[in-house]
Amino acid sequence: MRIIYASLMRLLRSTDLALRVLMRLAVAGETTPTTREVAAAMEVPYTHAAKVVAELQHLGLLEARRGRGGGLTLTGKGRSASVGGIVRTFEGDGDVVDCEGATPCPLNSGCRLRGALRRAQEAFFASLDPITVADVVAEPTGPLLLSISRGPVAAD
Repeated sequence: MRIIYASLMRLLRSTDLALRVLMRLAVAGETTPTTREVAAAMEVPYTHAAKVVAELQHLGLLEARRGRGGGLTLTGKGRSASVGGIVRTFEGDGDVVDCEGATPCPLNSGCRLRGALRRAQEAFFASLDPITVADVVAEPTGPLLLSISRGPVAAD
């Protein structure tokens, strides 16, 4: 049996980035940062941020406008989106363990571990379902996000 995730609680980088992008946009106010600016503020490669932003846009959680006056904005759907739903979408519906891989597990026909791990994974997702993006940026997180995402203040 080959373990796919190191832990049930360990998220893929794209899931982590998606949540951080949504949180950053939830506190953006009137500003509309670009994907490049968000990537720089989060210290992640632009290509990774662009891929995540495209998926979030496809899901209707944010809007991305190009050109002068463009940028990223959180939609109403994005603000009220369930963190559990977002995590499920980005993590996919794969099993925690790969029992069917190139070398199938010899216990596959009678193993009870796979089901137990699947139930634990679903319990993890379910515990995040009632939490929204708006919830996770409430004080003290929102003001803290704003303070770290502004970058250094220019000298006069």
